[in-house]
Amino acid sequence: MVVVNSASADSRQIADYYVRVRKIPAGNVCRINTTVEETIERPKYDKEIAEPVKACLKQGKLVEQVLYLVTTLGVPLRVAGISGGVTAEGASVDSELTLLYGALKGAVIPPPKGYLPNPFFKQRDTPFTHPRFSLYMVTRLAAYDVAEVKAMIDRGLKARNVGKFVIDMPDAEDRDGNNWLRDAFIMLPSDRVIFDDTSKVLTNQKQVIGYASWGSNDRNRKQRFVNFEWLPGAIMTEFVSSNGRTFKRPPDSWNLSSWDKKDALKWFFGSPQTLSADYIHEGATGANGNVDEPYLVLCPWPQYVLVSYFNGRNLADSYYSGIPGLSWMTIVIGDPLTRLQ
Repeated sequence: MVVVNSASADSRQIADYYVRVRKIPAGNVCRINTTVEETIERPKYDKEIAEPVKACLKQGKLVEQVLYLVTTLGVPLRVAGISGGVTAEGASVDSELTLLYGALKGAVIPPPKGYLPNPFFKQRDTPFTHPRFSLYMVTRLAAYDVAEVKAMIDRGLKARNVGKFVIDMPDAEDRDGNNWLRDAFIMLPSDRVIFDDTSKVLTNQKQVIGYASWGSNDRNRKQRFVNFEWLPGAIMTEFVSSNGRTFKRPPDSWNLSSWDKKDALKWFFGSPQTLSADYIHEGATGANGNVDEPYLVLCPWPQYVLVSYFNGRNLADSYYSGIPGLSWMTIVIGDPLTRLQ
């Protein structure tokens, strides 16, 4: 079901295009009316987003039939809340929407403090069905502008299982994130992977269908763009705390910097870190991001995301197989139905 913010021209245009090219039934479009700002307060989220979406699902008798919710550029990005630690009250709008299936089935949803376990986490092979898995998978059709979103949707329709998976580790140290990247490398076919565990930053790679790294948390990375040749259907994932913080376009002159306060004037939208939308801008078809600090263990795990995608799962199933928590900071960008053919 596609969620459209009637107050946003961008949202309406994207939804109209997606519904047409994916032949989505008119009854599977949910129109809400809320702020076009990226941040929304929780009472407004409940009243203007969650409740209308639940009403659409109930009135359309879609509670069981719909597996995926698709938000659009122009639908708020984050629910405001007290930050700090794994008991933070804020979350991405999309991650909060994953809980609506449970709520509609009578589950008692605890107060918005911290994350809830994702029942689909680590499910590489089990089909995603209701009621076996009590969630809606939520992805977002968003980029810097409508044209880039339409191009992303078009690339998803052309996805093929060809090309290379690029896995870039900043060093060979034995630590969680590196171990997950190494696992992805081991589990993918050796002739389909470019892997590096040195201080070298992999850029300018050709024929890329998947990418995983530490992003701007690789201390050796100094440039905003990786300058890959992305194939249609290509996805990326990285361990970065704030890469999903905004879909506002930075100045062309903007570049990565550090968290040192002396660099604060160089930050964009409150952070010096990479932006997931930059990967879509470069030509990726799917990406994940975080609207606020998720902590490493709650970032998507690449050995599930990339391997599931290679093995034929669609984009949404692949990302959610690697996402440990719901009602948290993660967003998934892309058409949930994109699949490597």
